[in-house]
Amino acid sequence: MIKPPAVVLLSGGLDSTTVLAIANDLGYLAYALSFRYGQRHSVELEASKRVAESLGVERHEIVDIDLRPFGGSSLTADIPVPKHDSVDDVEPSIPNTYVPARNTIFLSFALAYAEVVGARDIFLGVNALDYSGYPDCRPEYIEAFQNMANLATRAGVDGQNLQIHTPLISMTKAEIVKKGVELGVDYSVTSSCYDPDPDGRACGHCDSCLLRLRGFEGAGFTDPIEYQGSHV
Repeated sequence: MIKPPAVVLLSGGLDSTTVLAIANDLGYLAYALSFRYGQRHSVELEASKRVAESLGVERHEIVDIDLRPFGGSSLTADIPVPKHDSVDDVEPSIPNTYVPARNTIFLSFALAYAEVVGARDIFLGVNALDYSGYPDCRPEYIEAFQNMANLATRAGVDGQNLQIHTPLISMTKAEIVKKGVELGVDYSVTSSCYDPDPDGRACGHCDSCLLRLRGFEGAGFTDPIEYQGSHV
């Protein structure tokens, strides 16, 4: 049976890796798409390569989009990444790690890629429970983008409606980890930290690290990646 193609946005972190495993498990032929956008945590791109090789994809593209001239985020400008001692200290407001319009930009590229490879499905690892409060991770945003996509593309006009899949959107980090382990994901090849050291070791204190650690703890597993210092 011929597998239907699907574009999977792949950062190399916990969520996107799990989504790739889910897309593979559902029988899609994955076209992985990653971005070098000037992020300080560019080690995630090496992780995305490892993930793509580990889980298997039809093709993996890393696209260059430099968002540093715009700034506005601690991931693309010389602004300190917020650090905390506990996940309970993470503030409910939108943190400065939010990159303006990032998911809109990424999904636009994924949409173009999907038209080229004949895919009617895009997979995205957004989460609206254990996350940093980014506005472009909410279900209503995904629905709005999908509606726009089906108005703005030749495929949509021809009746080949695109669907954006967000299988993690209502899952906790613990549930995500359990699902990945169930699908045989090797999380040791992933990278989630917003501010890793030059050797790629996670800081253990940024929002992403703290949420990831809570997820592994809640799932009853030990996070296999290396962290800085002896606190983790």
